[in-house]
Amino acid sequence: MTILSKTDSAPLPVTVVIAARNEAANIAGCVDSVRWADDIIVAEHGSTDDTACIARDGGARVIQEPAETIGIQRNNAIAQAKHPWILVVDADERGTTALRDAIVSILQQPEHEAYRVPRRNIFLGKEIRYGGWSQDRPVRLFRSTLRYNLNRVHEHVEVATPVGLVSETLLHYPYVSIDHYFEKFNRYSKWWADQQHEQGRRISAHVMITRPSWRFLKMYVFQRGFLDGAHGLVLSLLASASVLAKYSRLWGRQWRS
Repeated sequence: MTILSKTDSAPLPVTVVIAARNEAANIAGCVDSVRWADDIIVAEHGSTDDTACIARDGGARVIQEPAETIGIQRNNAIAQAKHPWILVVDADERGTTALRDAIVSILQQPEHEAYRVPRRNIFLGKEIRYGGWSQDRPVRLFRSTLRYNLNRVHEHVEVATPVGLVSETLLHYPYVSIDHYFEKFNRYSKWWADQQHEQGRRISAHVMITRPSWRFLKMYVFQRGFLDGAHGLVLSLLASASVLAKYSRLWGRQWRS
């Protein structure tokens, strides 16, 4: 693999993997933000908008294969990667030249098979620094021999060796509006309840009372979400509601079974 310097303008020899569904509003900006990579793959499945066309127009390779989970979508793309290193980016994230430079430094002499990439999370125009959001560091840079597990929610790269940390960040814009939050809220709480029920998990009414309350206290008080002002309050309340939705849906499934 060709090793670049930070001042080299040649494409970075990594494959960027972007899993996307109905991301027409985001995909062009995402692809453009990682154009410094030599290979960009958009794994698209089930979109009813122009996600695939926009991605192709932006210069990405598009693969369209059936996938029940985002992990499978990413694995499908990883299997077709041109390079031995993968950088996973979501459609609502943006790369930066600083991130590119940090990856260049790592690839000159990699010490790990996989690396966490910190994310700067922006919610309704404000960077969120508290409430646990500053600890958002998913594994996103790794060798192409690794794969994601098949969980519908909380999917992650399966890596058995110590994981490193990239010094620069991805920019993350997870919710463009409160309505968008609730769209994701509904989808992921359903997937979580389905997954937990299939694994045989059972809960009591006590859990539905205590877990949402604890989530709010943890985010807003103990993780100092209050320092993010009104944004921190709203996010803490929404997180509490999300926990209630997940456990209520799980309780409903066990009641029917």
